Amino acid sequence: MQSELKQNPFEQFKDWLDAATATDMPEPTAMNLATCDKEGVISSRMVLLKGFDQRGFVFYTNYESRKAADIKVSAQVALCFWWGTLERQVRIEGRVELVATDESDEYFNSRPRGSQIGAIASRQSEVLRSYQELENRVQNLEEKYSGVTQIPRPEFWGGYRVIPQQIEFWQGRPNRLHDRWLYTKVKDGEWKVERLSP
Repeated sequence: MQSELKQNPFEQFKDWLDAATATDMPEPTAMNLATCDKEGVISSRMVLLKGFDQRGFVFYTNYESRKAADIKVSAQVALCFWWGTLERQVRIEGRVELVATDESDEYFNSRPRGSQIGAIASRQSEVLRSYQELENRVQNLEEKYSGVTQIPRPEFWGGYRVIPQQIEFWQGRPNRLHDRWLYTKVKDGEWKVERLSP
């Protein structure tokens, strides 16, 4: 792997994501997002990567969800991708920022209409008395936006960008003698690359 390793971790990530996408494994863009609340309690959940570039890794969610509340307390998060078929894992640690409103608008407008209504109807992470309550909200919104070509993105929903400080690439090997490569941001545009013990 060392001879194929890219100096830029985003280029390396693209190679690995492309390889994962070329397999038949479900949801290769699924990643575990870990956050921490004000009491120091860590929680994690799966979210989908919706884009990445040299700035970082983007996902979308409700800004009133538990994950969003955690991010308001601590902008430091961790991401983890696991592609079991390839015996590959990517771990990312960094800080979070909101994506620009026009970027959130563009992504929201690209979503299927049902997903747009679902995002508006769900008060994510709040207690739901019954599923019927949620279905009623969806029905009311469908009536409200009947005949409306473009449903506006609600202010409580949008994107976050994880700006990495460290990215580790893990490749499984026999006898637990795995390859581990750690990229650490040293200054703008430059990364230090080190091999870690398995």
